[in-house]
Amino acid sequence: MNRSARAFWLRSPGHGELRDLTLADPAEGEVLVRTLYSGVSRGTETLVFRGAVPESQHAVMRAPFQEGDFPGPVKYGYLNVGIVEEGPEALVGRTVFCLYPHQSRYAVPVSAVTVVPERVPARRAVLAGTVETAVNALWDAAPQIGDRIAVVGGGMVGCSVAALLARFPGIRLQLVDADPARAKTAEALGVDFAAPEDALGDCDLVVHASATEQGLARSLELLAAEGTVVELSWYGDRCIALPLGEAFHSRRLTVRSSQVGTVSPAARPGRGYSERMALALDLLADPALDALITGDSAFEELPELMPKLASGEIPALCHRISYGEDGLT
Repeated sequence: MNRSARAFWLRSPGHGELRDLTLADPAEGEVLVRTLYSGVSRGTETLVFRGAVPESQHAVMRAPFQEGDFPGPVKYGYLNVGIVEEGPEALVGRTVFCLYPHQSRYAVPVSAVTVVPERVPARRAVLAGTVETAVNALWDAAPQIGDRIAVVGGGMVGCSVAALLARFPGIRLQLVDADPARAKTAEALGVDFAAPEDALGDCDLVVHASATEQGLARSLELLAAEGTVVELSWYGDRCIALPLGEAFHSRRLTVRSSQVGTVSPAARPGRGYSERMALALDLLADPALDALITGDSAFEELPELMPKLASGEIPALCHRISYGEDGLT
């Protein structure tokens, strides 16, 4: 029995479309998932939408179930929550998260889905991929009790990091962003907020996620001697100037990258991708993280929505996409 579905494709940079497709029966060891929600991460996904993935990074930036190639046509995305319709009896009817693009129904190996805990609403579970990035970043950063920490950049990733750091005891924490509207998000997360010029210095650790040259320079300025900037931003095809003169060497500052594609070597032995994702989903039981979802649209609106998200006409952290029964048989 064949089944129809619909998927969002980037036809060419700046132009998206919905395509009809036919799914075969799931194979042995696979599950058939009907999508409830997917999420658009305004950072990476809008870079992809604009065609700004450098050729040197085409292989590195592939999503797990991506079809096509950059700059397009390509089916890209990695925040998907759905219901298992067919598969092992223990999974049928369960809500699962999968690093799958925007598609109404799909079949994947059982190992590709993670069951969403019952205490985590499906509507919030679309954040799992970004919270997983934050988990990996904090494994890399290794914050300690009593640290003075700033998170520079109040986008989806920066806010996720700040939300998790807010649970650490005894730290001084600020979310730093040039957009005063992010103060409301910080308040919802239980985190102090500051504009870049007002941020507290003498930090032991700065997590940078603004994807701007100015944000990275300000992150270095906020450090105490021997301090570390953990760089989470991805700049696509842009070249970034970094001020490594002045007091950078004498203060023995460190800049290190963190990226979710590899499990942090600082994680406890034996923790792999599945354990990291399960932890991220468990952390999403906190309702404060709803503040990271800043908009909702129907799946059918994606071709018109993506240009507005990419241009900033619609400001967003995570924009949630809801799936009705259209296109499902």
